[in-house]
Amino acid sequence: MENLYDLVIIGAGPAGLAAGLYGARAKMKTIIIEKDKTGGQIVTTEEVANYPGSVPNATGPSLIARMVEQCDEFGCERIKDDIVEVNFDEKIKVIKGTKGEYKAKAVIIATGATPRKLDVPGEKELTGKGVSYCATCDGDFFTDFEVFAIGGGDTAVEEAMFLTKFARKVTVVHRRDMLRAAKSIQEKAMKNPKIEFIYDTAVKEIKGDGILESIVFENLKTGEVWEHFADEEDGTMGLFVFVGYLPQTNLFKGKLDMNSHGYLITDDKMRTNVEGVFAAGDCRDKLLRQVVTATADGAIAAIGAEKYIEENFEH
Repeated sequence: MENLYDLVIIGAGPAGLAAGLYGARAKMKTIIIEKDKTGGQIVTTEEVANYPGSVPNATGPSLIARMVEQCDEFGCERIKDDIVEVNFDEKIKVIKGTKGEYKAKAVIIATGATPRKLDVPGEKELTGKGVSYCATCDGDFFTDFEVFAIGGGDTAVEEAMFLTKFARKVTVVHRRDMLRAAKSIQEKAMKNPKIEFIYDTAVKEIKGDGILESIVFENLKTGEVWEHFADEEDGTMGLFVFVGYLPQTNLFKGKLDMNSHGYLITDDKMRTNVEGVFAAGDCRDKLLRQVVTATADGAIAAIGAEKYIEENFEH
């Protein structure tokens, strides 16, 4: 059968690359299909300090480069294609891309999730240079600096509390007149002397020459606009955006079980509700979305896929 693979992996972030490595090492005919750049969100990270065994000065791109090298070394194929349709109804799964069609005995979905952006001028240019979407990844870079946390839900307030371990001051900025976070979380945050709150306010623009230097805010009730500059001695500050994530799972709606936010539901073996289809990494409903959990998911999914193939296909 043309283009028949043991394992097709959709997505080349850390989860997909780990799955590719484990799949290829298990001597499965494995291919990773990625529509965008290899590496996912981690390639926008300047420094990777919380991945176990990270070498000093490791960057997101350098970590991904080593993962890619390992995949290639064991014979995992990689291709750039945009998947537009999937059919998981039969034993042989069919994945259609703009460049071709791929058939697979097993599929691992590792399409990831992207942080919801503010979509304001300067945000894209200063991401990784003062603007961040992950407190656990980047919080310690702002030790003794001033930090702003944007959002009003559980995550925003919890991450703001986490940031007080590093920053000298954390200001939570929310566009509504009250937080949406659970009362117990709010109470804890309000008792923290390092946290301040600004309501009815949104970020209008983020400015800086290669590094975050000022933030333009607007009061949504009064229309007042003001610019907050980084402390002169610091030269910069942190802007952490916590307004939700968008799992990249639209392609699988109606085909696989997902929660109300669009995250794929799996068991601890990374199995979805469809036999032979697994999910790994940030697109999956889980507690922690980090490189370390993504790579673990990918490895488990690949081993699960290998066992599934052994049990369901004749050699």
